[in-house]
Amino acid sequence: MATAFFSHGAFDGHVTPPGHPEQVARLAAVARGLAELDLDRREAPLAGDAEVLRCHPAAYVDRVRRAVPAQGWAQLDGDTYLAPGSLEAALRGVGGACAAVDLVIGGGAANAFVAPRPPGHHAERDTAMGFCLFGTVAIAAKRALDHHGLARVAVMDFDVHHGNGTQDLLWDEARVLFCSSQQMPLYPGTGASSEKGAHGQIVNVPLRGGSDGADMRAAYAARVFPAVQAFRPELILISAGFDAHADDPLAGLNWREADYAWLTRRICDLADAHCGGRVVSVLEGGYDLDALAASVAAHVGVLKERGDGRETRG
Repeated sequence: MATAFFSHGAFDGHVTPPGHPEQVARLAAVARGLAELDLDRREAPLAGDAEVLRCHPAAYVDRVRRAVPAQGWAQLDGDTYLAPGSLEAALRGVGGACAAVDLVIGGGAANAFVAPRPPGHHAERDTAMGFCLFGTVAIAAKRALDHHGLARVAVMDFDVHHGNGTQDLLWDEARVLFCSSQQMPLYPGTGASSEKGAHGQIVNVPLRGGSDGADMRAAYAARVFPAVQAFRPELILISAGFDAHADDPLAGLNWREADYAWLTRRICDLADAHCGGRVVSVLEGGYDLDALAASVAAHVGVLKERGDGRETRG
């Protein structure tokens, strides 16, 4: 079966100020990394407000909409900006993630990768922060549960920064296991192992600055994989941040492309064991353009390899 890839030209409309790390050029790097892969390439649809309201209150959505400038930028927090095209971009990010969930659950693709801008995993219930407007992956998880009737969804976040927004949006959601690894101490300051969620369904794995892929592999084997195994998810969603790479300028972990490939294979192993291989991955961070291109190629290359393998076995 094919691996689907969702993107859209509107993501380039989320223009940030000069020098901002979350820049339009990131998507050109992603495209470069995926250029040689034969993927089922699709355009991300525009999400309606009803999808966003699965996680965010209407007053917050209205506040973001009113803040969109006619030109230039509006600043929502210290590093989160709106340009004239930012709202459409964010809504297409949500729409792409939800469409990918629909496609994979419906059997139209083995797995999927969605490459939106802006990212989403720092957006809390009524707060834009960390470059993020809406909790894209949390919304996609809620769609899988409430629209498709799934009972258990796992969200795995390997961005170098803690997915505080996803944690906030899913804190009370017993049907979602949220597992997140992150460098600590580092922005946004959350993600301690003591943060476990209202139902003990959150697993945070802090990683020390300067640690490498071997440390990551040991931590995932000890804490994350057993939790996912015990949860038996019917779908796995990934917040795929590539800023733990050794070359990334915003953090201090030392992962390499081979580490992303290893982690993706292990996630796919869990998906094969529990949910028919169903994985939807959504881009979060990654700010060194060459490292981003190479890491995305490694990650999606494994997704395609596993999707092609399911077709062969079928």
